[in-house]
Amino acid sequence: FCVGADSHSTTAGAFGAFMVGVGATEITGVMATGDIWVRVPENVRMEVTGALKPGVVAKDVILKICGDHGIMGFGYQVVEFCGDGVASMSAQDRMTLTNMAAEIGAKTGIIAPDAKTMELLKAWGVSGVNADDWQSDADAVYAKRITVDGSTLAPQVAAPSSPENADDVGNYRNVKLDQAYLGACTGAKLEDLRMAAEVLKGKKVAAGTRFLVAPSTIKMREQAAAEGVMKILEDAGAIILPSGCGGCIGLGDARLAEDAVGISSTNRNFVGRAGPKSSKLYLASPYTVAASAVAGQIADPRDML
Repeated sequence: FCVGADSHSTTAGAFGAFMVGVGATEITGVMATGDIWVRVPENVRMEVTGALKPGVVAKDVILKICGDHGIMGFGYQVVEFCGDGVASMSAQDRMTLTNMAAEIGAKTGIIAPDAKTMELLKAWGVSGVNADDWQSDADAVYAKRITVDGSTLAPQVAAPSSPENADDVGNYRNVKLDQAYLGACTGAKLEDLRMAAEVLKGKKVAAGTRFLVAPSTIKMREQAAAEGVMKILEDAGAIILPSGCGGCIGLGDARLAEDAVGISSTNRNFVGRAGPKSSKLYLASPYTVAASAVAGQIADPRDML
């Protein structure tokens, strides 16, 4: 049971932790006392069935859930993501699901750890954890049981100005873009950078469109550089920015200009969040963001993979 001072602290749920975000006053109390009062939330079982098709990833799944249930669809509930679709995702990609539990109103999101989780934690220096100790009980009670068919899911795009405005990428094709941004806690992990490189290898960013990349952490930037991923992005014309929240909260070089239209792998596109109120931001997966940077307009990544 962990708490953090950010609404997207829920990311840690991808490793089986019950982690919630709290405000500045409450986090001060936790730091001083080690205690916090929490009403026990209801549980929701969100089963993703079937294998995801190439070009479809966790970001598409969570945007689909946002579109179907809205940004307050699971108020103060814990959403447990499970099923074949989740099992097939990499441990890093699962982080996108629990990160954006905040965008469906959940108290937090959680995924039972498995061998992939243990492998990643080991690489990060964590040991002495038994995944079997952190599984749901066979007789667990759920307030709701919801199924998402991952096998038929298309890449998703959320139109301005809410993650719940999600629909198939085909419905937003040809929207001209001034900027594409790969960044923030949910959309520039090592796995996300690899996705972008898979699309961009041997290609160039469209003239008239800026493609900005801010790796989630310095370590992930270093790992991507060691793999040659950063070189692929730079050779394609990407502008590499420092790690940090940056464009997600309208700061730094990735801030959208007046009346600009952008697409981003971040988690929120509310009015005025990423730039002036006149700007417009679409949300999508790293695959879709990279493909759109190449096309200069919203594009289906499956056409470039």
